[in-house]
Formats: sequence, C-alpha cells, structure tokens
Amino acid sequence: MKNFIKNFWQDESGMGTIEVILIIVVLIGLVIVFKKEINGIVQDVVNHIKSDAQSVYN
Repeated sequence: MKNFIKNFWQDESGMGTIEVILIIVVLIGLVIVFKKEINGIVQDVVNHIKSDAQSVYN
C-alpha cells in the first residue's frame, strides 16, 4: 500500500491534459475580457474588405 501511494504521488501522466485545459480556460477568459476590442477589430477588418471589394467591383 505504501508503494502504491508513493507511485501515485509521483505519477505525472495526466499533466499534459491538465495543462491543455488550463491554457484553454485562460484563453477563454482573455476573449471574455477583451470581447469589445476583438469585436471592434473584426468589424474594422470586415468593413475594410467590403469597401475594397466595392472599389474593385465598380
């Protein structure tokens, strides 16, 4: 039983999954915090593409 607990404590096989989940949580948090800024940037890019497309079309 003592060896099982010692091996369990030293086992790091699940660390990769936990790290990926934490990175995803941090990224989602950043998106939520900067939602307005991201929306503004995307809108500017879309408007610029539309105006350039209209100038090429005309």
